[in-house]
Amino acid sequence: MKILIVHNSYGRYSGEEAVVDKTAALFRELGHDVCFYRRTTEGVRGTIAGNLSGFINGIYSPSGVKEMRETLQREQPDLVNIHNLYPFISPAALFECRKAGIPVYMTVHNYRLICPTGLFMRNGQPCELCLERGNEWSCIYHNCEHSITKSLGYAIRNTAARWSDSYKKCVNRFVCITDFQRQKLTEAGYNTERISVIPNSIDAPASYTPNDGSYIAYLGRLSYEKGYDLLLEVARRHPEIPFRMAGAIRENVHDEIPGNVEHVGYVTGQALQDFIQKCRFIVMPSRCYEGFPMAILEGAQYGKPTIGPRHGGFTEIIGEGNAAIGRLFRPGDISDLEKNVIELWTNIDECRQLGQNAFGKLNQQYSTEIISQHWEELLQDGNIL
Repeated sequence: MKILIVHNSYGRYSGEEAVVDKTAALFRELGHDVCFYRRTTEGVRGTIAGNLSGFINGIYSPSGVKEMRETLQREQPDLVNIHNLYPFISPAALFECRKAGIPVYMTVHNYRLICPTGLFMRNGQPCELCLERGNEWSCIYHNCEHSITKSLGYAIRNTAARWSDSYKKCVNRFVCITDFQRQKLTEAGYNTERISVIPNSIDAPASYTPNDGSYIAYLGRLSYEKGYDLLLEVARRHPEIPFRMAGAIRENVHDEIPGNVEHVGYVTGQALQDFIQKCRFIVMPSRCYEGFPMAILEGAQYGKPTIGPRHGGFTEIIGEGNAAIGRLFRPGDISDLEKNVIELWTNIDECRQLGQNAFGKLNQQYSTEIISQHWEELLQDGNIL
């Protein structure tokens, strides 16, 4: 089978970009031929001309529609796998797939099909008003992007997609990465029979070398929705405990970092592996629901548990009880986060057990081998194609 992967990159390599590349590699490993249609916002954001172009093309991109049509004619794919269409491809390009009679599978990374910002978040708290009201007016009314121009642009492009019904008319199968996403799409009126759940994946080693670790790790960009500041407050309250943060800084936080917190910057490759292997556990204090955080799986490769908020996909990935692969805290509650961090830091036996659970769950549910099987079953389902 020949599969065309369509993606508008964000300009800075992120978890979503990594998943796109991982999906391409997975398809190739299954014996499929993979080709790409990619656009990027790199070098465009932040300029008046670039922002105006993104606003216009997000509603309808003439070049995106034209290039999609030309790509389909040139590559003659059997299937199109959509990831992100904004801003320079636009949902209007989906109608070219429909005209060509080529089925479309869309990997759903976030909540942009329902929420203009894609985060389901407002003022630091989860918000589902656009889902409840069935329109995008709330994004403008509450100025969710803290820029009325940007909020207006996001709302208008989502409205255009909803009015044209491009997703529901042209996408044959929505592939969510968590069951939580599936539930939200169903609540928004998407046909549940056309929704599958295939989580993100990562290569699972045959074994790992136990290491109790000497610090608590944070892995991700330092931005408000990620809740990094909540963990910094816990660190201030406990100067005796070492913390390390890996990720790009998106806000001016240098003066806020206490002495027991080391920011190691954005790390990849062997440096990332060492960072994870030498920690005791990972904390993801996200204010937003997130999609499927790869950091949880990256920690599981080395038997490291994760503390995360009790909302969104975290609840099903981390879980609770005997099979849990970490701990869950009340979202946004610094005291409850502190309680869980301190208890896990001081209980080595529990940390080891949760780490074993994490490694086991990775091998049983999230390994590349397991997820490849799920994708192949979906791709070969003649009833869908």
